[in-house]
Amino acid sequence: MCAGDDVNCPEFERHRAKMREALGMERRSFLKSAFVATGGAAALAAGTASTLVTPALAQASAAKAPDQPSYHYLPANDQTVHWGYFSKKLKPQVEIDSGDIVTIEALTHHANDDASLMIKGDEGAESVFYWTKDQKKVARRGAGDPNDTKLGGGGGLGVHICTGPVFVRGAEPGDVLEVRIVDTKFRPSMHPDHKGKAFGSNAAAWWGFHYKELLDGPREVITIYEMDASGARNWAKAAYNYKWTPQTDPSGVVHKTIDYPGVPVDHATIKKNTDVLKGVRVPIRPHFGVIGLAPKEADYVNSIPPSYTGGNIDNWRIGKGATMYYPVAVEGALLSVGDPHASQGDSEMCGTAIECSITGTFQIILHKKADIAGTPLEQLEYPMLETKDEWLIHGFSYANFLAELGPNAQSDIFGKSSVDLALKDAFKKMRTFLMTTKGLTEDEAVSLMSIAVDFGITQVVDGNWGVHAVIKKEIFADASV
Repeated sequence: MCAGDDVNCPEFERHRAKMREALGMERRSFLKSAFVATGGAAALAAGTASTLVTPALAQASAAKAPDQPSYHYLPANDQTVHWGYFSKKLKPQVEIDSGDIVTIEALTHHANDDASLMIKGDEGAESVFYWTKDQKKVARRGAGDPNDTKLGGGGGLGVHICTGPVFVRGAEPGDVLEVRIVDTKFRPSMHPDHKGKAFGSNAAAWWGFHYKELLDGPREVITIYEMDASGARNWAKAAYNYKWTPQTDPSGVVHKTIDYPGVPVDHATIKKNTDVLKGVRVPIRPHFGVIGLAPKEADYVNSIPPSYTGGNIDNWRIGKGATMYYPVAVEGALLSVGDPHASQGDSEMCGTAIECSITGTFQIILHKKADIAGTPLEQLEYPMLETKDEWLIHGFSYANFLAELGPNAQSDIFGKSSVDLALKDAFKKMRTFLMTTKGLTEDEAVSLMSIAVDFGITQVVDGNWGVHAVIKKEIFADASV
């Protein structure tokens, strides 16, 4: 009997639709039941071991939230995503209260590097990537002019598929949003020959730091990686790679390079190399390259350069068990999630990570401006990461490039970034953190930064380059402050 997998069945389309609906319900049910079964909701509602959120602040924030958190599910489809930009003008896809839990599906914008493995048969992904000569279901891709016909709507500025935004009731400029990453799950391939597997793409592209240093001349190479969709196998392996060849999109535009998101690759035009990275196991560390709030400075903001409200930070540590803090810039905060990765190294050297689709579960807590006075969050003007053992501060070439670079900021940023500027910003932010949060003098902070803080290159490919500063909490085990 056909279960949606026999194309010769007279009722194939009806059976296929029924199978997709069942898969969608099963996915939602699994995520919610797994979260409840592990005591996730109760544990989160009880509080956190965070030391940035003082007991008094936690109590004040909890007093403004409902007694019990609600659970929300936000799927990724052509009605719930925005492609390539953040915007304070976007209509919220879901409204939540402080303390609520929300599961958000996030799609990789690189899925068309192998559509058979990462799109076909997946109803949500198919609706987002739908593109014929007559229609794109998600037309606007980028922060530019939506009527630009050269590269498609959006002018090509911005690339990430972002699900959301999530409107947080009561959030206002000056508040801080705490985002706890409770869980991550790979989005499984719907390919019938690859059940239980997930796939991702790594593009060594023209924007990569390596590009002008290649021994055999400039080229763009795509490597497809395979993961265990359940996460039981903690490593990925390369399936094959291929060199990018000029691709003609459904609108008839030829793309000699990877210059526009979502261009479908015609595999008849490429040569697959399956003899790649044999015997190499890449440790997986699922995370989100993009989690961010809407900035206030412009109506439409390119998703590529990160900034003070987060966005495309591309730090592999922003995964399960981590907590991010973001300054709120607009009413409702307008949180969006995208750019999911299976793994990435510091620097994201060649331009991308293993770009794959992931579903995340988050608890979102609002801390009001009046309540954070006198706490470590009082002077938080940038995205900050906290784990069980560490605090991590994100520095950028320009802390707020939209405000610092003027009317042409969204284009100028790509020619002005440097590691030196990002390191200086990370230093200044860490100095302030140590002086205000830990009560150190400037001299004490400077000495400690040189001997106990690890400064690393987060990424050098996102326009606004990043340097992170990491300090371990155990350093202060005997401190009275």
